[in-house]
Amino acid sequence: MSGKRYLTDQFLIASPGLQDPNFARGVTLICQHDEDGAMGLTVNRLSDYHLGDVLQQMNIGTDLLAVSHIPVLIGGPVQPERGFVLHSPECEWESSLRVSDQLMVTTSRDILDAMATGDGPKHAIVTLGYSGWTAGQLEGELIDNAWLTCESSTQILFETPVEQRWHAAARQLGIDLRLMTDYAGHA
Repeated sequence: MSGKRYLTDQFLIASPGLQDPNFARGVTLICQHDEDGAMGLTVNRLSDYHLGDVLQQMNIGTDLLAVSHIPVLIGGPVQPERGFVLHSPECEWESSLRVSDQLMVTTSRDILDAMATGDGPKHAIVTLGYSGWTAGQLEGELIDNAWLTCESSTQILFETPVEQRWHAAARQLGIDLRLMTDYAGHA
């Protein structure tokens, strides 16, 4: 892992052999990665909730059906009660992390207030929970062939249906996951 940004703004694409139920057939956007570890949001696992449910739980009202029906994703197994909004960077909110020139992650309530009134970011994915790795853990998983990596894509994030993101991300590498075995080795 050379370079200051490591795998920040990359997709982790679960290899077909990855059996961990939290990540099997998953695509995770790495939002931050450095010598201390990594944090990411899985972007292709639907939860049982919609944004209207989350807003109601937070006592935020909305009359916008389109906002209420936005699906909420499972961002990962860590702190599943905590919300994250992955979004386009038109505005910075109270607690935002810039992932790239095209992506930010916000954890503060003000973005949800804005979304409820239709004043939120143009593109947004709401998740509950995140995925986290301690120092060296993700690098070890890469050595074990658990993941494929590629540049992130706003088209995949914001335009591709959730159930198609795993295959779409792998196609960026020229890989058809249907043709891969579910085991890996080392030469």
